[in-house]
Amino acid sequence: MSHNSSGSNDPAVCGPHAPPGPAAGSNTPPPATPPWPPAAYNSSRLRHETRRHHNSTRAALARATAAAALPPAEGGMKVSVVSRSGREVVRGGVELKDSAKVADLQEAIYAKTRKYYPARQRLTLPLQPGKSGKPVVLNAKSSLSEYCEKGSGSLTVVFKDLGPQVFYSTLFFFEYLGPLIIYPMFYYLPVYKYFGYEGERVIHPFQTYAMYYWCFHYFKRIMETFFVHRFSHATSPLSNVFRNCAYYWTFGAYIAYYCNHPLYTPVSDLQMKIGFGFGVICQIANFYCHILLRNLRSPSGNGGYQIPRGFLFNIVTCANYTTEIYQWIGFNIATQTVAGCIFLFVAASIMTNWALGKHRRLKKLFDGKDGRPKYPRRWVILPPFL
Repeated sequence: MSHNSSGSNDPAVCGPHAPPGPAAGSNTPPPATPPWPPAAYNSSRLRHETRRHHNSTRAALARATAAAALPPAEGGMKVSVVSRSGREVVRGGVELKDSAKVADLQEAIYAKTRKYYPARQRLTLPLQPGKSGKPVVLNAKSSLSEYCEKGSGSLTVVFKDLGPQVFYSTLFFFEYLGPLIIYPMFYYLPVYKYFGYEGERVIHPFQTYAMYYWCFHYFKRIMETFFVHRFSHATSPLSNVFRNCAYYWTFGAYIAYYCNHPLYTPVSDLQMKIGFGFGVICQIANFYCHILLRNLRSPSGNGGYQIPRGFLFNIVTCANYTTEIYQWIGFNIATQTVAGCIFLFVAASIMTNWALGKHRRLKKLFDGKDGRPKYPRRWVILPPFL
């Protein structure tokens, strides 16, 4: 939000001012100063300031648009870059060739600001007055001329700073590295003496299998991050690293503490074999689902939305989430801890929300109209329930 810095004497901006005193030599007492500001004045002034702010924002965008409308250099294009409040992000705008792409504009913004590198930029077209809805986001691979009015040679874009970014591979590596290291610490190291347990610890075969199962899962995830996954977006906000690491690392320590505890009573051998056997099958199936999803995208990460086919995708929209959830069901059958069940519930809730969103998008994109294929009838994530 822009702030008034013009040095106005408006009391609403600069504070109350005392009324002028009586004339020199006058015996007339000064008028009593009423309480300031009156309640009615506050309400009307607030409405006035709100209208003034919206009007100033619209006026700033209009000025930027008018500046962009100035004739650019011959064979070039003039782009004005403004914030959502209408403030110029790049003074004087940016001049580019007619053939320039959005990615060229992002590089030019970075060259002029030396702060906003392309990955942290979000460029949109300004909303037209009186219209509502989401603004059009500029595609980095598209030509700028696609967003210009015919013959204008000028453009105004609205800039948003997405904040510091990291590669998705970096994000996934650190969030998976924590559980891979933390769990074995509870298995190998004498950590329980720091929690007040002084007795001799006996490691059950179940605890060894659980540790191997856990480490295999997160080692597999790290390998998939670098050698299997192809990301549609190259980067993620840096803040997601701290959020995701807090989630995975905390649950890793929480589950490891109870699974490796000296007082833990293991389940029966049959239950353990059923749980781990089912879980390993689901882990292998999950890996194959990731291979199928990888083949839907080009090495650059392009490809857009496509209908996933083959294997479990023929009956389930998000078979990768299905196998992920079922492998943790297998782990909990074999370990049977409250901590593991809580983790399963939270993870299944998150993935179900993602799956419902993806299912809706695919059904909307592939509606069977205008030559588009119709999305087939499938389970969303958890057959036979959802």
